[in-house]
Amino acid sequence: MSDLDATTPRVFLARHGETEWTKSGQYTGKTDIELTEQGIKQVTSTGSRLVGQGKLIDPSAVVHVWVSPRRRALKTFELLFGGTMEKENNNVTVTEDIAEWDYGEYEGLLVGQIKERRRKQGLDVGSSFNIWRDGCEGGESPEQVTERLDRLIAKIKEHQQPYMNNEKPADVVLVAHGLILRCFVKRWLNYPLDFPLSMMMPPGAISNHDINEPAFNIGIALPADA
Repeated sequence: MSDLDATTPRVFLARHGETEWTKSGQYTGKTDIELTEQGIKQVTSTGSRLVGQGKLIDPSAVVHVWVSPRRRALKTFELLFGGTMEKENNNVTVTEDIAEWDYGEYEGLLVGQIKERRRKQGLDVGSSFNIWRDGCEGGESPEQVTERLDRLIAKIKEHQQPYMNNEKPADVVLVAHGLILRCFVKRWLNYPLDFPLSMMMPPGAISNHDINEPAFNIGIALPADA
């Protein structure tokens, strides 16, 4: 057994690579923006190092992949797995359950612009805008995000529960977006979304979460190949 072998099934979280809006800091929810050339390099580099036979994510050990339907996530999935797992496969599900938070009227805005907009509306008196608590006007509330993530977590546990004693490898991969993956971590740990748990996950990063021990490692993005 190698050092990378799991003692229980794992959930790997993969954030899509860089886009123009991740560079600018704009809220990117339903906008179907493509990866930049640098984003493609980030994911390709990560995939070549971490995905493949005998590597951290071995496709033969993956029982299911859930992918956001946004093009930046779909492209990241394709670059990571390089055809070893196809979207048409029964083990791959493209679903809104792991899509990015719906930012509604805040789509495309910067945090400072959102705070100024809300200030002019008389919101957040005595406090500062906090998406984990306040949600987004015309978009999703924390309760709605929690509901869909809890639904996904229940499906993951259905896949992994029969194999908690190493009966066979049963890893899961989620390919999605920065904020929703951080939301996933909180719900995986049974924390409400407004629980003050600071996390960062750069574009192209991969992390893993052990179903048997509710702790987490937020991944790093490996240097892109030249």
